[in-house]
Amino acid sequence: MSKPEIPFPQSPVVPTMLEPEHVIQFSCHKGISCWNACCANIDISLTPYDIVRLKQHLGITSTKFLQDYTVPYEFEKDGIAGVKLRSIEDGTACRFMQPEGCGVYADRPTACRYYPVALLSMRMQDEYVDRNSYALVKEDHCKGHEVNRPITIADYRQEQGLTEYDELARGWRQLVLKKKSSGPAIGAPSLKSRQLFFMSCYDIDTFRVFVESDAFGKLFTLSPDEKTRILADDVELLQFSFRFLKQVLFGEQSIPLDEAQSAERLKKTMAKRTIEEKIAAERIARGEVGDYDDAEADGSGSCGKD
Repeated sequence: MSKPEIPFPQSPVVPTMLEPEHVIQFSCHKGISCWNACCANIDISLTPYDIVRLKQHLGITSTKFLQDYTVPYEFEKDGIAGVKLRSIEDGTACRFMQPEGCGVYADRPTACRYYPVALLSMRMQDEYVDRNSYALVKEDHCKGHEVNRPITIADYRQEQGLTEYDELARGWRQLVLKKKSSGPAIGAPSLKSRQLFFMSCYDIDTFRVFVESDAFGKLFTLSPDEKTRILADDVELLQFSFRFLKQVLFGEQSIPLDEAQSAERLKKTMAKRTIEEKIAAERIARGEVGDYDDAEADGSGSCGKD
């Protein structure tokens, strides 16, 4: 039987996978003895949609939100980055924690909504589609499990507004799974690929400037109506960013290209690679070892699965 690819292998939890129909017993409410205990010691990973909701709630740009409220981390060594919520200065508590509860409750992150359930987004090694399963997290401090309130995981997800959150982050999870399942034979992503992934997924306002640029317009041929629609809405732009990354990182064509510009870019890319290969061969002949970043992604898929 093939093994599942799980996008967050660094987790110390070895889960028992549960189906949506599984019944849990849980309630978190003001007045319970462990109120705010989770928020006092956070380790919260954010999805791109979490960032959109929170930066809109705060009325700031995604760039400002990333600078002031988050810290980046690697999913795996020298790999693509994730983003975690930054705790208070010199402490472990969430910056949004208030005595009465969460200060951004209506726009709280996916991880907060799921607790004490964990989402496991997986893809089997011999399959081409991702699937979701779930696990239950039980921590000693949490008294919510002692409250007699049975509920299925499916109903709990619905209650916590997770249907929308999961659907709008699905493209990002697919990208993480694709990158992880590409395996060591593909090699570590180049610095440019990592920077492109970070900007496109997390810094949606900088990505908007990129899509508006002349350089983007010369290579990709979006209709005026589609471009206007994408640029006018953060969520639409976010979904477009996932399509963009699938195209430039994995060659999954969904955005039309200007054929002349694409051919010229491909020609330059191949010329650059020829020079790099010549330099690499000369270094090998001299007994030297060197690392080289991949050529710049051109949107045509010619950069391969770096």
